[in-house]
Amino acid sequence: MSYSALASIGTVGLWAGGLDLRPPAESAEAAAEVESLGYGALWLSEGLLRDPFMESFTLLNATRSLVVGTGIAVIWGRHPRHLRSMTRALDDSHRGRFVLGLGTSHAAVVEGGLGLRYERPLSALREHLDRLDAPDPILELAGIERHEPGSVPRLLAALGPKALGLARDHAAGAFSYLVTPEHTAQARSILGPDRVLVVEQAVVVGARSADARARAREHVSAYLNGKPYQASLRRLGFDEADLAEGGSDRLVESLVAIGEDQVLARVAAHLAAGANQVCLQALPATRTDLPVDQWRTLAPLTTTRFAGNSGSAGSGR
Repeated sequence: MSYSALASIGTVGLWAGGLDLRPPAESAEAAAEVESLGYGALWLSEGLLRDPFMESFTLLNATRSLVVGTGIAVIWGRHPRHLRSMTRALDDSHRGRFVLGLGTSHAAVVEGGLGLRYERPLSALREHLDRLDAPDPILELAGIERHEPGSVPRLLAALGPKALGLARDHAAGAFSYLVTPEHTAQARSILGPDRVLVVEQAVVVGARSADARARAREHVSAYLNGKPYQASLRRLGFDEADLAEGGSDRLVESLVAIGEDQVLARVAAHLAAGANQVCLQALPATRTDLPVDQWRTLAPLTTTRFAGNSGSAGSGR
């Protein structure tokens, strides 16, 4: 498997939820600005209005060198052949600039949002990967032999030890979300030195203190009903009181960096703990806003300062 796209993601990227809520032309313009600001990669959430793979085409077409990745695309309801054909098309048209991030999400999304059964998530992901790596049955039926170079690197959403082990053994590495630098160190110890670790970090800059804290609490509270996140946070030493009533101050402050000084310290801590890249999720005032002003503020603080500092890990293999 080639890791060319992961070799060029840089140490600081952006995670953007809800880009597909904007018109495609506006999303494309935003991606072009992200590239001009010097970020190495732009990671997309599971699509709300548009498929994240189609959105990736839009963003790749609007940029020259920016790496675009799904962070992450949900496996439920997506046939492995569909994923294979979409990633093949992205790689054929934008060689070395797309990263396939996959995960199982959690029951609230899969059952409540997609209407599908959520069960045995780790086994389901392993079986999905096996089918994804199997020979293409349609090509075989058509009598067509095509060598698949496997040039699209794959990251797995992983929080717990078993999921991180799966990412180590069946992918280029892992993508973590809603974690602390302590989790990053634990993840690195499981992944080993030669797998890639991309860590999401929520941030708020340029907002008044009370507004920033309100955004941080709203963000964290949205995930506290998800069992994978509950389990992850408990493993990190947070207790029931921390998880109750939208999250304790200690929990929120541990998961969201507020203000420029905290952002710099948190990025440095993740990189020192073994992250290859920290992707910043700037929390907007409302879900449909693009936090472009925050991206502009964060760029000179982070992309130059942390250039070349990728923690303790190698570039992917």
